[in-house]
Amino acid sequence: MRILLTGANGYIGMRLLPQLLEQGHEVVCAVRNKNRFTSNDELKEKVEIVELDFLEDSSAPEKIRNIDIAYYLIHSMTGSTKDFDKQEALAAENFIKMMSETSVNQVIYLSGIINEEKLSKHLKSRKAVEEILYKGDFNLTVLRAAIIVGSGSSSFEIIRDLCEKLPVMVTPKWVKTRSQPIAIRNIIQYLTGVIDRKECYNESFDVGGPDVLTYQEMMEQYAEVRDLKIWIVGVPFMSPKLSSYWLYFVTSTSYRLAQNLVDSMSVEVITKDTRLKEILNIELISYKEAIRLAFYKIEQNEVLSSWKDSLSSGRFRKELNKYIQIPKYGCLQDKKSIKVDNPEEALERVWAIGGLNGWYYGNWLWKFRGYIDKLFGGVGLRRGRTHPNNINAGDSLDFWRVLLADKEERRLLLFAEMKVPGEAWLEFKIDEDNVLHQNATFRPKGLLGRAYWYAMYPFHFFIFEGMINKIAKGIKKD
Repeated sequence: MRILLTGANGYIGMRLLPQLLEQGHEVVCAVRNKNRFTSNDELKEKVEIVELDFLEDSSAPEKIRNIDIAYYLIHSMTGSTKDFDKQEALAAENFIKMMSETSVNQVIYLSGIINEEKLSKHLKSRKAVEEILYKGDFNLTVLRAAIIVGSGSSSFEIIRDLCEKLPVMVTPKWVKTRSQPIAIRNIIQYLTGVIDRKECYNESFDVGGPDVLTYQEMMEQYAEVRDLKIWIVGVPFMSPKLSSYWLYFVTSTSYRLAQNLVDSMSVEVITKDTRLKEILNIELISYKEAIRLAFYKIEQNEVLSSWKDSLSSGRFRKELNKYIQIPKYGCLQDKKSIKVDNPEEALERVWAIGGLNGWYYGNWLWKFRGYIDKLFGGVGLRRGRTHPNNINAGDSLDFWRVLLADKEERRLLLFAEMKVPGEAWLEFKIDEDNVLHQNATFRPKGLLGRAYWYAMYPFHFFIFEGMINKIAKGIKKD
C-alpha cells in the first residue's frame, strides 16, 4: 500500500512510521517543514517527504496523488490559540479538498472518545472534524481513543511530573473523573490493524485500555509502580482557572494546554465498545504495564517522540526557516570564542547541552530564569529534552527551540521560546581551525528590550564565559 502519513513529526506519527515501513508499506510523510523531519537517517531513506500546511494548502501535490491510504493525525489542542477548534475545522476542510484530487481509498482518523452530551471544547472539536471528514469521497475509519499512555505522551509526562515532584497533593475534584487509559502500543496496533479492512470502512470505533480508573487512581498506580509514597487530598472549591495554574506550574505543560486538559478532565472518557478489539484480536495492555513499558523506553534512551517537541508547545506556529538567518542589524550580541584541543569531545558536549545535563555553568541561575519565565506565562525549563545526546531541528530544548543541528558543519543554533521583550538566538559552532564560537544574539523590541539586555548583561558575562570554557575543556558542570 502507498500511504500518506500526515502529522509525521507528531507524537503518534513518529511511533506509527516504523511500523508501517516494517509491514512493507510505501510511505509519504507530510510535514510543514522537511528540515524538521526528525526520524532517524535509516527511516528517512525509506520514505518520501512532502511539505504541506493544511491550514493553507488544499491542492494535492504530485507525490500524493496516487496514494491508497491516508492517516489524518492533525491536532491543534497544544497550541496557544483559543481558536484551535476553528483551525482544526479548516485543516480538515482543506484535507478533504486535497484528497479529492488523489486516488485515496481509505482515511484513518485518530480522534477522542465522545460518550457524553456535555463535551469539552477539545472533544467537540474532535467530533466536528470527524463530521467534516465523513463528507469526503473516501472510506473513513475513525478511532476514538481514550488518553494515551507511553513514554513522551502528554498524559504520562504530566502524571509523572505530579507524582515525582509532589508527595503531597491538594487536588481539584476532576481527579475523581473516570478514564480508560490505553497503551501507545495498543494504539499503534489499532492504527495499523484497520488498514484496508472493509468491515472498518465508514465506521467509528471507541478504543480504550482494559482498566477503568479515576485520575487519582492513575496517579496512585503510577506511584505504586515507581515505589513512591504519595498522599492525595481532594478539595471541591478549586476553580478550573486555579486547576490550570496548578498543572502549569507543577508540570511541563504550557498554560493553554493546561486549560484544555482541565476542561477535558471533567468529562468521562470510557467505553464499552469492544468491536474493534474483537475484529483485530488485540490483547490489551494494563495501565501498570503501560507505565513499566514507558520507563523501559526511557531507561534505554529509546523515546521515539514526545509531545513537548510539538512546535505548538512554544512560540513557533509555522516556519522554523524564517529564524535560521540570524539578523545582523539592530541587534545586541555577546560573542565568545576559544580554541579547543579535542573538537570531537567538545561537539558532543554541545550536543548534550540542556535537560538533565544542564548548561555547564551557573545551572542554578538557568533554573531561576526558568522559574521566572513560568511566572510570566512562558515555557520554563521543565520541557527538558527528549534524548540525552541526540538532537534535531525542531526539537524543544528547555526554553529553547532547535533551529539547526548539523554535526557535519559542527553547528547548533537555538531560538529562545522564553518570555523576552524581543527575539534571542544562541549559536555554537566549531570552525575549521577548531575554534569554538559561542554567539548570543538579541534583537530587542523597543526600549524595554534594550533595558532587559543591559539588566541581564552582568549575568550573561559570567554565565556565557563559564559555559564556553567548560564546553571547551570538558570540566564537570556546576
